[in-house]
Amino acid sequence: MADMKDKVKGAIDTGADRAKQGVDRAANTVQGAQNSAGNATDAAKDTAQSAMNTASDFAHNVRDRAGDYAHMAREKAEQMAGDVSHAAQDAGHRVREYANEAYDYTADHMKDFGQELTGMVRRYPIPALLVGFGIGMLIGRAARA
Repeated sequence: MADMKDKVKGAIDTGADRAKQGVDRAANTVQGAQNSAGNATDAAKDTAQSAMNTASDFAHNVRDRAGDYAHMAREKAEQMAGDVSHAAQDAGHRVREYANEAYDYTADHMKDFGQELTGMVRRYPIPALLVGFGIGMLIGRAARA
């Protein structure tokens, strides 16, 4: 019976050793997983920080470029406004010159027409009176209608 007792005790000891080894392996595996998770977390933090830095740099570059483009657009708009203002002034001068020329031309021709009309009325006073009377009648009828 002592043999049986030793065999059972040996089997229990072997089982206990194997269970302890399994628990140790499981603990080592958990410890390794924790270390790996810690390393992965650190790597993820580093990657996230790097991504944030890159995004921040990109945002600063975009902001700077947008400011540059806005400044260039403002300068171009000011230049164009100056060009338009200069063109408007030139157009105003040309219009004034054309108006003066048209006024002078009309004044000369109206003066000539007035002199011719006066000369005709002096040469033919009665027909001029009748024509004037007829024109007055036509204007009067047109105004009543």
